[in-house]
Amino acid sequence: MLSNLYTLMLLLSAAVCGVALARRLKLPPVLSYLLIGIAVGPHGLAMLRETEEVHALAEFGIVFLMFSVGLEFSLQHLKAMRTLVFGFGATQLALTALGAGITTWIVFDQGWRSGLVVGLAVAMSSTAIVAGMLSERFELHSRSGRQTMAVLLFQDLAVVPCLILLPALSGPGDDLFRSLSIASLQAGGVLLLLILLGQRLMRRIYDTVAAYRSEELFVLTTLWIVVGLSYATGQTGLSLALGAFVGGMLISETAYRHQVEADIRPFRDILLGFFFITIGMMLDVGFVIAHIDELILAVVLLVIGKAVVVLLIAYIAKNPPDAALRTAAQLAQAGELGLVLIELGHQLGLINVDAFQLTLSAMLLSMFIAPFLIELVARYAGQISSGDWAHKAKSIHDISTKSFGLEGHVIICGYGRTGERIGEFLHAEKIPFLALDIDPHRIKRAAAAGGSVLFGNPDRTEVLQAAGLKRARGICIAYPDSRAAARVVSAIRRARQDIPIIVRAIDEGDVGRLIAAGATEVIPEVFEGGLLIAAETLGQIGIPIERAVEHVRIARAAQRAKLTEG
Repeated sequence: MLSNLYTLMLLLSAAVCGVALARRLKLPPVLSYLLIGIAVGPHGLAMLRETEEVHALAEFGIVFLMFSVGLEFSLQHLKAMRTLVFGFGATQLALTALGAGITTWIVFDQGWRSGLVVGLAVAMSSTAIVAGMLSERFELHSRSGRQTMAVLLFQDLAVVPCLILLPALSGPGDDLFRSLSIASLQAGGVLLLLILLGQRLMRRIYDTVAAYRSEELFVLTTLWIVVGLSYATGQTGLSLALGAFVGGMLISETAYRHQVEADIRPFRDILLGFFFITIGMMLDVGFVIAHIDELILAVVLLVIGKAVVVLLIAYIAKNPPDAALRTAAQLAQAGELGLVLIELGHQLGLINVDAFQLTLSAMLLSMFIAPFLIELVARYAGQISSGDWAHKAKSIHDISTKSFGLEGHVIICGYGRTGERIGEFLHAEKIPFLALDIDPHRIKRAAAAGGSVLFGNPDRTEVLQAAGLKRARGICIAYPDSRAAARVVSAIRRARQDIPIIVRAIDEGDVGRLIAAGATEVIPEVFEGGLLIAAETLGQIGIPIERAVEHVRIARAAQRAKLTEG
């Protein structure tokens, strides 16, 4: 009992420190979990051994990972993105798996079964790393973001047949076709039974549970479904993860999807962290050092090979160079589902120890460098986009034509909901404005409504000059990306020192940096929202509005002084 508590205490202690450090460095937590596993595992400081208890935690991590994948599955979403998912996604996975499999078979002198396992594992990319970065960078709905998410969605779907294929491959070599046929029929029958029964029962179960209005019962029911379906598929000879995926998929079609996702997230994140720790524990640092030349070659082949495949597909799909490069960088790494597959292949004896260590090491290294590669390529792609002279010249011409004759106008950078609201206020005061945005959908929507919104990246000085920077009376930066806003402020200040610049910020942490860059006023949304609620509360309980406004003014002044001093 004490040894189990020691294991759990060590894992939790390392996880707390690792995740806190990852947050401070703005890196995905999954990387910290992998490093923890490498550090405390039997090939590192040997503080933790690969015991049955540790593997049980890792198995539950895989179960909850696949449940989350199924929970995010949406037939409507799949239908809306079917061309990208089954076109771009299927081609990427097939070409990457084929190339990696042949390379493993020939270059690294492994059998075709090992090549197939490695190919399928390497073809997967990291949803945890990429989706988080795209969300933080507000690029989920960009062209590259949509393509990347479509490929990740197809990979989520493809892992299901992979979980059926690998156990069948581990059967006798002279009866492979029979093993595959039996596994496919068995899996098909079990899945069909679960889906047919589940579609009828799942909604009724949650309707009944919801009627009790008990959060505890709701969470327990969800855990029961996850574990129960995993046990059911495990008893039929299929993987536990497959049952969890089906459970998530069935719940995703009910009205309780979002509540279940919120309830299950703490369990999923913690157990998934333990899974990544156990993956890190498997990495033999001594093997890595002894085979460093082969490892470097494997990492280069993995990253460049996946990037080239995606670039090729993107160019065939007539992507502009910057979108093709961004998509390639976002998919040029291994992923958590690939780690699941490579570990399963190793457990089934489909891949020997040396090939497993080399592949695992290359996959983990590709995941470590992924955030830096995505950031680097994003900057380079931005330079390419801004260097697309034909497109840039047309954009600047359009902006110059629209701004011609405007005097004392306001330039709005970003025309989302905030920018649109600012435009409405300016229009009500009969103040001319010109808005710049790089989202074609917003521009098209604004044009249909008669707004003056044009395509242009405001961090380019020539774009601002074309918008009439010298004649404008003010500039408002209305999008939430503080790093991009700081670049725009710097570009404006280089061209004109006297113009007022008002900047939107998500939270107070960005205020000092934006003011240092040259912003006249920075509005932190969280802080301002709190002030408005506080003032309204005072007004509703009978405090005179003048005193409420005075409180707001004092709080703003104090907060501004604190942030600028800091």
